Amino acid sequence: MTAKIFIDGEVGTTGLQIRARLEGRSELELISLDSDRRKDAAARREAINAADLVILCLPDEASKEAVTFLNNPHTRMIDASTAHRTAEGWTYGFPEWRRDQAQKIAEARFVSNPGCYALTSVAMLTPLVEAGLLPADWPVSINAISGYSGGGKSMIASFEDPQDAAYTETPFRVYGLSLAHKHVPEIQHWSGLSAPPLFVPSVGNYYKGMIVQVPLALNAIPGKPSVDAVHAALAERYQGCRFVRVLGPDETASITKLEPEDLNGSNDLMIHVFANAARGHVMLAGVLDNLGKGASGQAVQNLNLMLGLPEEAGLDKVVDR
Repeated sequence: MTAKIFIDGEVGTTGLQIRARLEGRSELELISLDSDRRKDAAARREAINAADLVILCLPDEASKEAVTFLNNPHTRMIDASTAHRTAEGWTYGFPEWRRDQAQKIAEARFVSNPGCYALTSVAMLTPLVEAGLLPADWPVSINAISGYSGGGKSMIASFEDPQDAAYTETPFRVYGLSLAHKHVPEIQHWSGLSAPPLFVPSVGNYYKGMIVQVPLALNAIPGKPSVDAVHAALAERYQGCRFVRVLGPDETASITKLEPEDLNGSNDLMIHVFANAARGHVMLAGVLDNLGKGASGQAVQNLNLMLGLPEEAGLDKVVDR
């Protein structure tokens, strides 16, 4: 029996990537609207209620509106927007977050797909907070860089237009200077922090790929956790996970540079624990494809879980654009 899938917003950056990962799968039937009907509320309502599973790839307000269209009690949803990431009644779509999270996603009707920066930050912070190595009220700082695809169509157009200054003059840009990026509430909520982290994102002049960094001065943290304890908490949490891996100390120690594009085309998240034990300094770093594990790949992983399909189905397909 095939499952009917409707991607509401299939021509956006994330929607296109999801569709590319789902096309050709015999166990799925994709519902699609003609270009002149994609913004027609009645047509969208009909498609939503005809589907077994809907993936919302829309701006926040449009996602909230789409949920109100739902009257088929059997239709399930994955929302890739920010709208429902901390909302009551929505299951957080990060299967590796806790040992039972994949099962919760499999049983859920409504799943919120994580943000790329947030998923990576939460992956590194949650095990440390829950192990008591990092106090929940610790003033956490997070620095990150993403490819420009993370900014959506307008940013992509800017960086790829030869007539635009971003194309010719901007190798790197720091943004979110109000220090109130939309992923901050999600990071705080799902990592267990009691206060918002100080998050500073940036964008580079390349299409996709991401590094998220969390520096920690262990000697200043109550209890002065060791580098080994930090690494062990992360390694234990993700032991046996297919898509999240914590590199061993020897592997990380041999690395002299980290590239944000290292995992492009994959659904993987790689976590590093860079350390100077003598100084009590650690820098956690997560590398992923911001359109893979950070967006479309994660949505497909969640879809597979919700439909009882192999978790990795369709995720070995390399999608460049």
